[in-house]
Amino acid sequence: MKMIRAMIRPENEELVTQALDEANIAGFTKWDVLGRGKQKGIQVGAAVYPEIPKLSLLLVVEDEQVPKVVQAIQKGARTGHPGDGRIFVSDVDSAYTIRTGKTER
Repeated sequence: MKMIRAMIRPENEELVTQALDEANIAGFTKWDVLGRGKQKGIQVGAAVYPEIPKLSLLLVVEDEQVPKVVQAIQKGARTGHPGDGRIFVSDVDSAYTIRTGKTER
């Protein structure tokens, strides 16, 4: 299993959700976060915003689903401008269902 974490622009939430639906990816967790990338925030006139709003998505999928999920997130999130976000993929050793106690490896 793999864990996919994506940081995207909040305004692209609907497009990413739609792309994941089209790829038949049902479950994910999302939350609003603040952060900054290489550009170290943004400057609008004299105001400097060192952290900007992002939306964080978290999915755990089978290994063979990773390319499909990454492609769906990129499809919905890409604008072609700096700040589109990042996708991180990492291994998941095991997962436990709290209600049933079932273990997945």
